[in-house]
Amino acid sequence: MATEAFEEIVDTFEFLEDWEERYRHVIDMGKAMPPLDEAVKVPATKVEGCASQVWLLPRIDGTGAGAVFHFEGESDAMIVRGLIAVLHALYDGLSVAEVLKVDALAEMGRLGLNDHLSAQRSNGLRAMVERIRKLAGETAAA
Repeated sequence: MATEAFEEIVDTFEFLEDWEERYRHVIDMGKAMPPLDEAVKVPATKVEGCASQVWLLPRIDGTGAGAVFHFEGESDAMIVRGLIAVLHALYDGLSVAEVLKVDALAEMGRLGLNDHLSAQRSNGLRAMVERIRKLAGETAAA
């Protein structure tokens, strides 16, 4: 269950021939994301478990399971900023109930990222997914 934006990334990855090009594409996606305001880079938005600095700022429209999930994010590491952009494509605009149904690690596996990220980056990716799922779960239960 992936968004159209995520499917476009899958298609692009199939077109790109090697991992250097794919990494470059992920980094470019991160560079294209708007930066977070310094005022929201606080402990409440920081993702623990990442080797680099990562902040995720949710914006949820509505209440309950039908609320629509949006988020912004930033990192001080370019590849991680790109991973945030990939997660944004995967989750942004879904209802919080749909967010909870997404198997993010399987979807990221479609990109082959599981095989090409360091252990630290993989742990950070899992931490970001867990934070997104926690935020969505809290809203769905409300």
